[in-house]
Amino acid sequence: MRGKTAVRWTGYVAVAVAFAIACAYLSNWQFTRNEERSAQLELVERNYDADPAPLSDILPSGAELDPADEWHPVELIGQYRADDQVLVRNRPHGGTSAFEVLVPFETTDGRIFVVDRGWVPPASDSPVPAAIAAPPSGTVTVVARLKPAEAAPTSGRSAPDGQVPTINVDLVAGEAGLAGDVVTSAYGLLVSEAPAPADSLGAMPSPSEDPGPHLSYAIQWILFAIMGFVFIWYM
Repeated sequence: MRGKTAVRWTGYVAVAVAFAIACAYLSNWQFTRNEERSAQLELVERNYDADPAPLSDILPSGAELDPADEWHPVELIGQYRADDQVLVRNRPHGGTSAFEVLVPFETTDGRIFVVDRGWVPPASDSPVPAAIAAPPSGTVTVVARLKPAEAAPTSGRSAPDGQVPTINVDLVAGEAGLAGDVVTSAYGLLVSEAPAPADSLGAMPSPSEDPGPHLSYAIQWILFAIMGFVFIWYM
């Protein structure tokens, strides 16, 4: 009888230890997620409202975007290539699957940089927008915040002519027929245009300042691990 009891309690302890190890792993994962989120918030706080810098100062020709420069505003002077406009589909804005409007911008030094000018909803009776506000013509001064180019889709997703499934600048360049000194590692979220256009698109939202629940989840997993041993003591 005593032998069976010992075996049973040994099993209880083994289960509690295994449960505690799993909880420790999950807690550490949540602590890591919390650190990553904190680093993202610090990056936004440092760069989002920084003074605009010339594009060439932050992203020289041929260089890749430094992750530390994400969200930093850059100033561009040149002209929009409105005829090469591309739409990126299925973007969650305004409670619908909206379109973001990507317009290549050619700077005075010949570089081409893709600017996300904002979003537009689909038409009520059509899956495409009824109208899209045009960018200002002639020489324009644009301020945009740097964002890394998105990855190309891996699921085989495609899009109709004039559209792309993600803001992968290589895909955008191919769809728009861009050539020359095209910046492909980054694009810009529009902040301002001078002169201002006659009509505006939907503004892009500011990044969330919510730190997320990761820290509280990490602590909960630690408490769960302790509760496993408390249960054995109670039994």
